[in-house]
Amino acid sequence: MQVQSYLFFDGRCEEAIEFYKKALGAKVDMLMRFKESPEPPQPGMCPPGSDDKVMHAAFRIGDTTVMASDGRYQGKPSFQGFSLSLNAKDEAEAERLFAVLGKGGQVQMPLAKTFFSPRFGMVADRFGVSWMIIVMP
Repeated sequence: MQVQSYLFFDGRCEEAIEFYKKALGAKVDMLMRFKESPEPPQPGMCPPGSDDKVMHAAFRIGDTTVMASDGRYQGKPSFQGFSLSLNAKDEAEAERLFAVLGKGGQVQMPLAKTFFSPRFGMVADRFGVSWMIIVMP
């Protein structure tokens, strides 16, 4: 069994994927727009005029697949109650990841030395997704 994250970007999915491609080297495995669906969307799944929005996407960050969509968007993205965790190979990479993800976002816990890691911090990116950056000792 495998558990995967599925993120709803509320109309900003394509922008988010492009950001993660540049910031984290994400690779897109699949992207389907609502207009490309073989069946019409279910009522309430997307507002009128959303043909070019992302119905479903899958992208990889390192060895992990993240799925994403614009489905049901109403202009109020909300990512609460979870964080995505990135294991940096060293302190320099942790600093870089924290800076690039935090640009336009919000620091939740500054990147610093902790009792469990030489570098750990939490930051919400400009889409509101919370990230924990850690260097494993």
